[in-house]
Parts: sequence; C-alpha cells; structure tokens
Amino acid sequence: MTETKTPGDQFVQSLARGLTVIRAFDADNVTMTLSEVSKRTGLTRATARRFLHTLVDLGYVRTDGRVFELTALVLQLGYSYLAGQSLPQLVQPLLEELSAELHESTSASILDGDEIVYIARIHTRRIMTVGIMVGTRFPAYATSMGRVLLAGLPIEELEQRLASTTLKQLTPRTIADPVKLRAELDTVRSQGWSLVDQELEIGLRSVAVPVLHPDGSVAAALNMSMQASLADGTRDVDAVVAEALPKLRAASAKITDALRAQQ
Repeated sequence: MTETKTPGDQFVQSLARGLTVIRAFDADNVTMTLSEVSKRTGLTRATARRFLHTLVDLGYVRTDGRVFELTALVLQLGYSYLAGQSLPQLVQPLLEELSAELHESTSASILDGDEIVYIARIHTRRIMTVGIMVGTRFPAYATSMGRVLLAGLPIEELEQRLASTTLKQLTPRTIADPVKLRAELDTVRSQGWSLVDQELEIGLRSVAVPVLHPDGSVAAALNMSMQASLADGTRDVDAVVAEALPKLRAASAKITDALRAQQ
C-alpha cells in the first residue's frame, strides 16, 4: 500500500497545481483542450483555466484559443538540474561521435522509478511515432537502456521495482510476463548489454550498454536505435549487434574514465 504524505504548513497548493498542469503534457498529449487538461489533472475546468492562462502569460504555455501546448521556455525548469550534473556534458560529444560512426540515432538515459529518462540524444531520423528529446520517459522494462539499468540494480532493489511495475503488452513482441522478464534481465546482466527488437514500438530496434561509475555501479545507459527494417535490407539483428556493440562499449569506457578523473 502506498503511503500518502500529508503536506506541511509550508506547502503551497497553487504551486503544486501549476506544476501538475505542466506535467499533464507529455509525448502522447502534446496539445490539449481545457477539458482534456482538466480531466488529466483532476482540476475543475475553472481552476485549470486559471492556471493555463497564468502559464500563457508567463510564457510557459501557448494557445490558439482552443488548444494549449508547452513552449520551449519550460526546458529552463530542468536546465538548473542538468547544469549541475556532469554526466550529460560528458555523454553528449561521445553520442555525436557514435551517431557519426553508426549513422543511427544515439541516446543516454538514467533510471527514475520504473522509467528511463533521456539525458542526452542525437537523432539522425525520426524512427518513432513520438518525438524523443531530453526529459522524454519510457517504461524501463520495454527498452534496451531500461533493461541494462534494471539489470545493474542490486537484486533486492530490482525486485522491489519490478513488484511495483505494471507490465503492459505494448506490442506483440513485448516481454510482459514477470518470469520471462526476470530471465531476460539475468541474460542482460550476464552479457553486459541488451537488444530490444520492436518491444516498445513496432519498427524500432535498439542496442544498449551500461555506463559504469568508477566503483562499478551503473550510472547510466547508452544506446543506438534504428529502424527494424532498413531500406537496403542488408543488416539482420546479429549484424546490428556486431557493429554497434564494440563502439557502444568503447564510448561507455571513455565516460567511466572521465568520471574517474573527476574524483
């Protein structure tokens, strides 16, 4: 049973509601009407309207009079956090090199609860129905980066996270059975990499490796993603892994070396 925290006397309810409105927008809900925002946040239409128009006046939201969407100004809310972290800055140039070598999109993410959060991204073409950018979240169990991050957790912590995760059949290929998922994570832990073939979305294939802290714990994950069916039809799954894995591992090692040098 989830413990409910009672707000203290320093809690500002209006700020909390405003953040709830901002978080209501995501990759599946880029634009929304007032009614949709009200439904997703649980706020009344009148309350949702006040917060939306306040955010419009502040520049965080724009509207055409019927639908609302976030503006790029919202990114500044996360920049202070990212600026204080060394990992995104270390990862970005290596992702650029990887993308240039592999001619595919490359990404880095960290684990947050039962989801991965993108901290860096280089894309060569759009290969998903939703856009991926810094801050994008996906369920960890159905992604290559998520699986290397989950496999890197202490067993007790992994079991706790899996116990609170609802596994959904996102595509016909998704591993949504807890027993099979645990077996897959054992394989990922043993081999040190993960391949996910059209489990998050049909047509998307990705290979990922962990990025290690100097103490050996998992700090993040790197991946290369591509279309499952290439126009030239020359590369199968084994060929993709054989080409991408050494380069991903080399990039991961460089990041670990850089983290070690910072100590």
